[in-house]
Amino acid sequence: MDADAVLGAISFETDIKSLASAEFLVENITESWDLKRALYPGLDVVCDPECVFIANTSAIPVTRIASATDRADRVVGVHFMNPVPLKHVVELIPGHHTSEETLRRTRDLLATMGKKPIQVRDASGFVSNRVLMLTINEAAFLVHEGVASAQTVDEVFRGCFDHPMGPLETADLIGVDTILQSIEVLYESFADSKYRPCPLLKQMTEAGLHGRKTGHGFYSYAPTEG
Repeated sequence: MDADAVLGAISFETDIKSLASAEFLVENITESWDLKRALYPGLDVVCDPECVFIANTSAIPVTRIASATDRADRVVGVHFMNPVPLKHVVELIPGHHTSEETLRRTRDLLATMGKKPIQVRDASGFVSNRVLMLTINEAAFLVHEGVASAQTVDEVFRGCFDHPMGPLETADLIGVDTILQSIEVLYESFADSKYRPCPLLKQMTEAGLHGRKTGHGFYSYAPTEG
């Protein structure tokens, strides 16, 4: 399916009332608990009572998200990996109240997408981001402290470990601002100093150096010519 066909199958709306007939809702707003907590009660009112809420959260626990709704049994976490079309495995995270029926329906939906779910327990960052965010944060510290450039850090990971992308290239792909938000959630959740955000991530976020989506991050990206 080409890009035009994909876009032709998508409707763009700004009014949440348009979600009234949805059987599944995948929430993917900014990784901010304040924003998510404000959004979900409105979704709860608008959406059909049987609609399953799928939270594509990077680090916020699913049980916390479900607490903002009146349908905790129909809230589940699905952590899609970036870039979604190229990654066939997802983390499936049931919250404390997520029902087996919700898990079944979600697995069936994922199967239609060609995604393989790996179920993990509900804990901040789950498996992938609890490890990945630490790696990216520490890589940022190496740049911040002048130990190595971003290019050198990534070259070590590509060359020594056969990673297709280094941690700071990955940060630019995900978004430096999203990395910062995720590591802040981990720091708040576990109260562990190992999750202390690197000051460079804060500075870059404040400067608008968010990576590929802004054209500048740890690397600069030339605009694509149309």
